[in-house]
Amino acid sequence: MSSIQHQFTVHFWGVRGSIACPGAETVRYGGNTPCVEMRVGGTRLIFDGGTGLRVLGQSLLSQMPVEAYMFFTHSHWDHIQGFPFFVPAFVKGNRFHVYGAVAPNSSTIEQRLNDQMLHPNFPVPLQIMGAQLSFNDLEIGKTVEIGDIVVETALLNHPGEAVGYRVNWKGYAAAYITDTEHFPDRLDENVAWLARNADVMIYDATYTDEEYYSKTTSKEGWGHSTWQEAVKVAKAAKVKKLVIFHHDPLHNDDFLDRVGEEAAQQFPNCVMAREGLSIQLIPPSEDNHNEASDSSSVKEAKVSA
Repeated sequence: MSSIQHQFTVHFWGVRGSIACPGAETVRYGGNTPCVEMRVGGTRLIFDGGTGLRVLGQSLLSQMPVEAYMFFTHSHWDHIQGFPFFVPAFVKGNRFHVYGAVAPNSSTIEQRLNDQMLHPNFPVPLQIMGAQLSFNDLEIGKTVEIGDIVVETALLNHPGEAVGYRVNWKGYAAAYITDTEHFPDRLDENVAWLARNADVMIYDATYTDEEYYSKTTSKEGWGHSTWQEAVKVAKAAKVKKLVIFHHDPLHNDDFLDRVGEEAAQQFPNCVMAREGLSIQLIPPSEDNHNEASDSSSVKEAKVSA
């Protein structure tokens, strides 16, 4: 394995949308709501704080002190409900830089994370967290630079607004595009821009086209997209690897297996997000050193959560 300073790894801790759905029918893909960790040249980035954040937090207890940069797409419950259960945030000596856009009602990410922990919603307030928390208001469309990492942002089409992210490092890029609804007559320019030539694109494919356009239970206007649209974006933006993400809680393991098979027929380098999935981007020099068969490939491995 290459040293951590030369790794760009994307790890999935929560891949469901809307509500956590643990149970016998969701064992293989997982039932936790969104949380994606990226380890970029030794720097830890965390995207969204769904219930998957609690699981990530447990894994970090053996690695303290911890410093991480946390980026929230928006503050619908499924993307923030794990934050009050993120144990490392309660431990002194840890440090978290929190980023989020100001909501249409003018509330900051700090205010929204604080409010969900106020009585009668939660027993202890955010202020009891012992780690150092710094809150940063994102201006959508502006970039965030963390050393040699560049995080680009763009507005997504979602009720109440959401932010899409693109992480750039040493010529590699991973796009995190969730909670976005496609347009019926064109590709979303913001989505295409975030996804452009990305090594990995994580895309909100909550529904199938059949569900989205259903005459009896249409999902139009609900703020989410389909796997068919994910394929369209991946092809148009020349994405190397597509990850189907934000699974509907009604979609059990067998259903997601079928979606994965159909999506792979249209875009061969496509995988279904699942808890424990780790995708590693390795620079060509390191790839050759490790005797990989394709120096430009995106490596994938399933690791224990």
